Parts: sequence; C-alpha cells; structure tokens
Amino acid sequence: MDDQIPSSDAGAIGAPGVSWGLDRRLQFIDFRLRWEGRLNRTDLIEHFSISTPQASLDIARYLELAPGNLEYDRSSRTYVAGASFKPLFPRSSARRYLAELHAKTTGLLEHGASFIGHAPAVDTAPSPWRAVSDEVVHAVVRAIQNKAAVEVLYQSMTSVDASSRTISPHALGFDGFRWHVRAYCHKRGRFSDFVLARILDLKGAGPSSVDPGTDTFWHTILTLVLVPHPDLSAAKKRVIELDYCMEDGQVALECRQAFLYYTMRRLGLHTETPSDPAAQQISLRNRTELQPYIDALTASN
Repeated sequence: MDDQIPSSDAGAIGAPGVSWGLDRRLQFIDFRLRWEGRLNRTDLIEHFSISTPQASLDIARYLELAPGNLEYDRSSRTYVAGASFKPLFPRSSARRYLAELHAKTTGLLEHGASFIGHAPAVDTAPSPWRAVSDEVVHAVVRAIQNKAAVEVLYQSMTSVDASSRTISPHALGFDGFRWHVRAYCHKRGRFSDFVLARILDLKGAGPSSVDPGTDTFWHTILTLVLVPHPDLSAAKKRVIELDYCMEDGQVALECRQAFLYYTMRRLGLHTETPSDPAAQQISLRNRTELQPYIDALTASN
C-alpha cells in the first residue's frame, strides 16, 4: 500500500490523505489528458506497474478532483479530455512539457521517467558535449556538501601547462554550454569559476574555513532590462515583445553577478558595439547601470 503524504503536504493537490504514489499517478493522468487528449487504464498499468483495479481507482479519484476534466468515449473505449479541461498540476504546464520533451530527445531523461507517451517529431540544434569526469563531478559535489577544500590540477586558458591549486567549492553553475564550479581559489585569494571539464585531477585537501557568504559576485542579484532593438520597425518590435513575454515593451531578467557575462553573451549583449537589428533583435536598456558590475567582473579575471 502507498505511503501517505503528511497532512502538511497533502494540500499539494487540495486533497488531504492522498499518498505520494497516488499523487504522482494523478499527475500522470492530468499530463496525458492535457497533452495527448486521451488516457486509458493500460497507460497507468504499464507506466507504474500497478494492477487494473488500482488504475480504475486512480481514474475514479481523478474524476472526484476534476469532474469536468475527462469523459469516457465508448466508441474508442478510452478516456478523453473534457471540453472544459483545466490542468490540476504545474507539471502539466507548457514549460514543463517542452523541458521534458527536450530532455527526452537529448537522452537526458529515460523513456520510463517521462510522462510523454506519443511525442511529436522533434529535434534540437546540436551542441558538442563537454567531456566531464564522473569522478571529478562526484568529488566536487561531495566537497561542497562537506564544506571541504580540494587540490585540483587545472588547465586554464591563460597557461600552456596545467597548474595545481587548492580551491574551496561552494556551488555549481551552468552557462548554457559548460558546467562550472564556483569556488574560492587559495592561490589567487578570490572566488572564481572553474570549468569542470578542465579539472584534470583532484584530491582532498581537508576542511575549508572559507565562508561562501563572502562570495559577493555569487550573492549579488542584478536585473537585466531587455527591450526590442530600437532600430526595428514597430511591427517587428511587437513580435519581439511576444517572443520574450514583454510587458510595456520590456522584460526584466534576474541574474547573479557571477553569471552576468555568460548571460549577456548568450543573449548577444556582451559588446557595446551597435549591432544589426535583423540579427540581434533585443537590446539592454540598463547597460549604463550594469556597466560597473561588468567592469568589476572583467577586472577580476
């Protein structure tokens, strides 16, 4: 029998006493109905390895929570989404669906871990995989968890040969292309980003006394105000506003100072040189305000 959700957490679906197992199966029903428009007991039986009576009980429970969300179609002998269907769970959002579709397409999510049954044809722009050692990632994560320092053999872009240094890691970060570890470098006496793929070897260096709270660049949150490129026509500006969910012609994007350059580079905003509006369709409205933070990052590298 399924374990029961603690009463303080049962409100996740607005129904006290619902088990974690049942909660997940109800999410599955909700997801399939929204994105595929139909569901049958076999879907539940095969995905969760449950019995036919249990699948029937799950569907009945979902009907209690959302009576208008599904109907039984006798001709096809399956349940279909009702005309007034409204999703019950955040997992059924478009953002989650596309993220899951992307993860499934790229192999990051195994078939059995996805709620998607019949996926549409999909592909992604290829990106070369950055080789990362399992042992390095494991050791770095454990060092973060244990507040420990590690001695790494690191290949930087500024030197021909790899160098040894002691670092105290406290966080991981992804810039859209590469994984970094954010750490205090005892050699340089400051916090820096280290590309995981460039750590050639590492070993434990004992407990660390470095306080991650003193990493100002990591804890400083900045706001980038994005607007359509000023040289675009009014019609094209409206298209860009829709693309980026802008309101009143702009959208605010929060970013750690440590990731400011990476974020601006991904958005094509890392140079002040006027760009072609056809290629670079957005601009940074508050560049002057952010320039001191950009300069501070440049000075630290």
